[in-house]
Parts: sequence; structure tokens; C-alpha cells
Amino acid sequence: METYKPHNYEATHLRILLHGPVGAGKSSFINSVDSVLKGRITSQAPTDATSGGSFTIRYKTYKIRQDNGGIYSFVFNDLMGLEERANTGVHMEDLKLALSGHVREGYQFNPKLKMQKGDQFYNPSPTLNDRVHVLVSVIPAASISLLSQEVAKKMRDVRLAASEMGKSRNNSCFSFCGLMVLIRFLYLQGFPRWLFSPKSMKPVLRCKKTSTMSIRAST
Repeated sequence: METYKPHNYEATHLRILLHGPVGAGKSSFINSVDSVLKGRITSQAPTDATSGGSFTIRYKTYKIRQDNGGIYSFVFNDLMGLEERANTGVHMEDLKLALSGHVREGYQFNPKLKMQKGDQFYNPSPTLNDRVHVLVSVIPAASISLLSQEVAKKMRDVRLAASEMGKSRNNSCFSFCGLMVLIRFLYLQGFPRWLFSPKSMKPVLRCKKTSTMSIRAST
């Protein structure tokens, strides 16, 4: 992990985008990864389990520092969560623009209005570094059966859009030419962070041409 470098010389890092329903634990997942790699509890990404709506309202990139002062060659992007009702949660078109690298750091999501090309946070010419390479669907394991059909449909639409983008870039699994590998992570909210150590992360379905992998935390 510490020595990983992208194989494509045009990119300096692997960009991982987290998406899922409001309150799924996207920000908490970032903190868990950061804590595991640092060997201590951290809270780089702010969280709030009591607001009832999406606590994350701006597009933000999180980098994880190594003990030697360097930075791991992957970054996480957090965004507003998906919601069941219309005009709430992240706008689906904004999410798709983020996948393509058109959303700049700091953009404030508006559930009722998608980003326009003339917006100051619109990136007209995204580089390979700007694009998302891995899409992570974060779903709370404790309430997965309560996931509404509307939110599930939105998540499916995002995965399909990512798959189409991946096909247009490269067909080889886990290639770093811009292919988005889709990962579904069942986040166990409220469980101790040691459950998320590298040894406890077990692939459920390995990546094939469908570019899909599910990962769960074992107990």
C-alpha cells in the first residue's frame, strides 16, 4: 500500500469516489481507512449521524498521509448523499459530472439544480488525475433491507453510467487507464474500527469483465 504508484505516468494518484444514501457512513468509511493506515483513531472527514439530511454538501478530496510525511497514491472524494424524495440529496447529473472529472474541489451541491458549464467550479478539460477511477457504493449493513426502491434505482443508474464510462476508456479489469472498478461496501456502522483492518477485508466477488466487486467486513 505504501509503495503503490499508478502504472499510468499521466496520473499521480487513484481517485476513489464514495456514493450512497444519506447517513450510509461515507465520511466514516474514509475515517476508518485513515485510522487503519495510521494505527490510531482519526476523524479527518467530519460526520454527523443526527442531522437527518446530508451532512456533506461540498465536493471534497481527502488525502491520507504516511508516517514518513508522504501521501498515499490514492485519494477519496466525498459528496452529498442520495435521498428518496425529489429535489433532495445530490443531483444525479452532478454525480455523473464528478465521475468524469468535471467537478472542481469545493463545489457546493444544489439538489434542485445541476451544475452548469459556466459555473466557476465546472472543469471543462478534466485530466486523468481529475477523473474518478474507482466508484464505491457505501451501504449501511444494519439497514440494507430498508433501502428504498428510489435510492436503489439511483445507485443502479450511477453504476450503469460508470460502467459505460469505463467501457469507453478501457476494457481490462483494474487497468489504470481510467476504467472505473465498481465496489460495493457494506459498512458496519457502530462496529469497532479493528473490523476494518486489511486482514478483515474479504472480497466476496472478484472483479471480472463486469468490473464489479463486493467487499464486506468480516467479524
